[in-house]
Amino acid sequence: MALKLGIPKGSLEHATIDLFRRAGFTITTSHRSYFPAIDDPDIECTLIRAQEMAKYVDDGVLDAGLTGLDWVLECEADVHTVIDLVYARQSFGKVRWVLAAPEASSFRSVEDLEGKLIATELVGLTTRYLAQHGVTAKVEFSWGATEVKPPVLADAIVEVTETGSSLRANKLRIIDTVLESSTQLIANKKAWADPWKRGKLDDIAMLLQGAINALGKVGIMLNARRDQLEAVIAVLPAMRNPTISQLSDNEWVAVNSIVEESTVRDIIPRLKQAGARDIVEFPLNKVIP
Repeated sequence: MALKLGIPKGSLEHATIDLFRRAGFTITTSHRSYFPAIDDPDIECTLIRAQEMAKYVDDGVLDAGLTGLDWVLECEADVHTVIDLVYARQSFGKVRWVLAAPEASSFRSVEDLEGKLIATELVGLTTRYLAQHGVTAKVEFSWGATEVKPPVLADAIVEVTETGSSLRANKLRIIDTVLESSTQLIANKKAWADPWKRGKLDDIAMLLQGAINALGKVGIMLNARRDQLEAVIAVLPAMRNPTISQLSDNEWVAVNSIVEESTVRDIIPRLKQAGARDIVEFPLNKVIP
């Protein structure tokens, strides 16, 4: 038995494969194949566009896959969400689908788009969003380069953004947020009901979340005299209380903690001043509570 797992092809591909690497799985892709190799004999991978992933999982072609909440909602797939994994193509955060119009236009709200033309890749969800606001507008599928269409080819767009830089570069103003989306590990409901597949997916979800938890963090270990321990611990902004272990010399202890990598350059000199010795910083692959 093997778990048929969909890996998103396209913009999410590199970020997903890198996340799996941090989680302990090596996925090897080839330009000539849609079936990447993975160093786990219990998993069979297939590269599928994120836009189509939920459909294939819903239909049972795949047991599970990774795709955005946006595409699950777009095709109204009946799938089980195993875990919400907050990572995107450029950053480890959520993305937004926004309604945007030219800065020079008079459009200030969704209601201003009554009877207008909106271009988007997210046709179904945009249509439902407009209906919720009582707006009737023509929603046209965009095959790409959506930001350049207003004002000639469309009055407004619904487009995905992480930073908003592309919208600003094309002189577009955000009117409203249609949806916040993050990547999800989704499963076919029949596959989720299978004890072995469910257990495998739970393990994968835990390891992937652990890899996300470790991003931007490093481990710190050091030695300190007992009479200086309180001052040393006061410097550490630990996730929880640091781990303290007795050394062979009863006057000394070892301290282990996890800190934000961005704070290390400030913390290490202060640890040294507080009496810490033999300070070691080390990278983390996974942090599992």
